[in-house]
Order: sequence, then structure tokens, then C-alpha cells
Amino acid sequence: MEFRFFYHLGNYLLMLKGMFSRPENMKMYWKQFMQECVDIGVGSFGIVFIISLFMGGVTTLQTAYQLVSPIIPKSTIAQVVRDTIILEFAPTLTCIVLAGVIGSKIASELGNMRISEQIDALEIMGINTKGYLILPKILAALLMIPVLVAISGFLGVWGGKEAGVLSGVISAEQFMQGLRQEFKAYNVFFAMAKSYTFGFIIASVSAYYGYNVKGGALEIGKASTTSVVVSCVLVLFMDYALTAILL
Repeated sequence: MEFRFFYHLGNYLLMLKGMFSRPENMKMYWKQFMQECVDIGVGSFGIVFIISLFMGGVTTLQTAYQLVSPIIPKSTIAQVVRDTIILEFAPTLTCIVLAGVIGSKIASELGNMRISEQIDALEIMGINTKGYLILPKILAALLMIPVLVAISGFLGVWGGKEAGVLSGVISAEQFMQGLRQEFKAYNVFFAMAKSYTFGFIIASVSAYYGYNVKGGALEIGKASTTSVVVSCVLVLFMDYALTAILL
């Protein structure tokens, strides 16, 4: 078990090292990067939109259910919802979902290219396939995943407000008052730090498993599943590590 861990870790680090070389054709790299931005950002927006709205709504209703004391002002509900979504739900929950959406796509795409010998053909032509195929995916994830997390945070808070108003547990004025109370800008920095870390993990781990597929269609499915599982575990581990270090 330990041997396999160090084997994969060594290969993963070598893959990252192999990505950085002088681009053969900057125009093609740019085109590839923009295509990945569209696939990762626009392609994942729908699922992020849905989970963020319901995440915010459920958080508001559950917080209101627990804060039943008449001593505690209603605006406290909005404070709890705001900090919970910014610190944890928007970066972590969104990235776990994206690990399944983006990670499986990257792993299966590269795995299909590997078993159909497209990667071998590119290498024969003298192209650095790690730099051409993997680096644009990682850079696109580093750009688009924090954007999706920021959108998720905004939609989560808005969904929480609408759910609170529609259910009658809190008025719009009380919610807005709670949003402004004791707001810490550092929490947003913390959420962005997590989103960049998680974005790199999701793209690089998925690319590693897809790029190193051996076998046929069955192995592509296994690599895709393994990449999602490993990405989710690493996201949760880094979530704890970053919380312990930065908070």
C-alpha cells in the first residue's frame, strides 16, 4: 500500500514537472486554454446554480429552526447563513460536486485519448503532451473554479434570503441587517484560498489518472471513478488543513 502511494506520488510530481516547457505554438495553447475555460466554467454553471440556491435555502430554514430563543435577534440567522456559506459550503461543497462533474470529464477525455493512441501520435510529432493537454486544463480550473465558488457564495446567500422571506421566518430587512453585521473580509480571502487549492487538486489529480490509463474502455471507467474519489478525499483533507492553518 505504501509502495503504491509513493509510486503514484512520484509519477504525479513528474507529470507536473513535465508540463512546464516552452510552448511550441502559443496560439494553439491559448485556443486550448479558452476551450477548457468554456468547458469547466460554462459547462458547470447549471449544477452550481441549482445546488447553491437550495444550499442557501436549507441553511436558512435549519438555522431558524434551531435558533428558537426570543433573546436571540432574527438578524443572527442571516449572520450564521452568511458565514456558513462563505467559509464552508460555497468552496467545499461546490468543489466536491465539481470533482464529480469536471474530474470525471477530464479523466475520461484523457483516458480515451490514451487508449486510442492520440497521445502517442502527438508525442511522435514532437509535442509535449503534458504541457499541451494537461496544463491548459489546470490553468482553466485555477481561473474558473474560484469564479464558480464566488457565484455559489452569492447565490447561496440570495437563496437563503428568498427562502427565509417566503417561509416567513425572517423579513428581508432583518436578513439584510444580519448580512452587514460583523462582516469579516478575511472570510472571503479564506474561501478563495480554498477554491484555488481545490481547483488545482481536482484538475491535476483527474488529469494524472486519465493520462496514465492502461487497457481499454473498462480501465477508463475505473480511472474516472478513482480520480473522483481521490479528488474528494484530498479536498476534504486540505479543507481541514487550510482551516487549521488559516483560521
